[in-house]
Amino acid sequence: MMTARQQITILGSTGSIGLSTLDVIRRNPDRYQVHALSANTNTAELHQQCCEFQPRYAVMCDEKCALKLTRLLSQDGLKTEVLAGRTGLCTVASHKDTDVVMAAIVGAAGLESSLAAAGSGKRLLLANKESLVMSGGLFTQTVAENNAVLLPIDSEHNAIFQCLANGASGFAQGVMKIILTASGGPLLRTPVSELADVSVDQACAHPNFEMGRKISVDSATMMNKGLELIEAKWLFNTPVDKIEIVIHPQQIIHSMVSYEDGSILAQMGKPDMRLPIAHGLAWPDRVESGVESLDLMTMGRLDFEPVDRQRYPCVALAEAAVQAPESMAIALNAANEIAVDGFLRELIRFIEIPMIVEAVMNQTAAVEAPTMADIIAIDSEARSKAREHCERRNSR
Repeated sequence: MMTARQQITILGSTGSIGLSTLDVIRRNPDRYQVHALSANTNTAELHQQCCEFQPRYAVMCDEKCALKLTRLLSQDGLKTEVLAGRTGLCTVASHKDTDVVMAAIVGAAGLESSLAAAGSGKRLLLANKESLVMSGGLFTQTVAENNAVLLPIDSEHNAIFQCLANGASGFAQGVMKIILTASGGPLLRTPVSELADVSVDQACAHPNFEMGRKISVDSATMMNKGLELIEAKWLFNTPVDKIEIVIHPQQIIHSMVSYEDGSILAQMGKPDMRLPIAHGLAWPDRVESGVESLDLMTMGRLDFEPVDRQRYPCVALAEAAVQAPESMAIALNAANEIAVDGFLRELIRFIEIPMIVEAVMNQTAAVEAPTMADIIAIDSEARSKAREHCERRNSR
């Protein structure tokens, strides 16, 4: 008897995670069918994806781009229905015929649709770490109340999920600590004295992964690891003092779990996001990802070193935020998004990113257990303050 194919919705299908997800689906056509795709403004790429996968829905966040896509699909005779904006994203994320939602929209823009998927009890593959950073308590509560299945797609959290005996259901008895590995980014060996002059191209040149510009800069500052620290707290219900960040330049070990009996379990694999994506799609089974297995005979050495917080002050800021009321993590994320955008537009220097984030955190009021309205307000205010800091620094 043939099993019905799972219906997959990809939020952010034109980004690196979305493209990798489509590649895994392409390799497993008997198991998965694309139900909906979405993009921000990349009409050409989404049009091409619709022609190949013929989803029931396509969502453009930009209204004008949605009209353009509608015309293109009509000319091709395709029946894909085009939706627009935040409402469109939430519609496909919560649609009754969707089985699995890949949440791959970068930044705070992905929060509302990720929550919609969780609130509809979907299997949610979470690649958008900002959702948990901004709304950890609310998000995990929504998942629990609606019997959603939350599977982490960040390579580090997916590795931890695989190494924990009870997956993501909680901090397991007998676990001593979770070890998050980090590449150290493209500036790991750059002298601290030279960081002030780092260019956009230098900061975006990740040594192992091909990623979008914002995420690449987050890797260079290691803010990505700070956000992952906060994400791990919520995903695995883990005390912060039980999470350790370790630099592992080769990124062969994606993370580890240390147990009280002296054992350390590690998940290893080539640095390719198709690995955690395939795991999330198939869990608890396994499917072809398109990634070759490691050749242990030619792998070479594995190096580990502690995090230098002088080089990576964003890590210390995230550590402070995760131990403070939840509003601090919201401010941290919002200010970072604005500061990184300012750096990418060459309005501020690389070393000013953590300075702006810290300044905004210092201006943010402490709010415990924020509601969705609180989250939106804190996020908006933090962005406004961060823009002011960027403008002041740019005018000097």
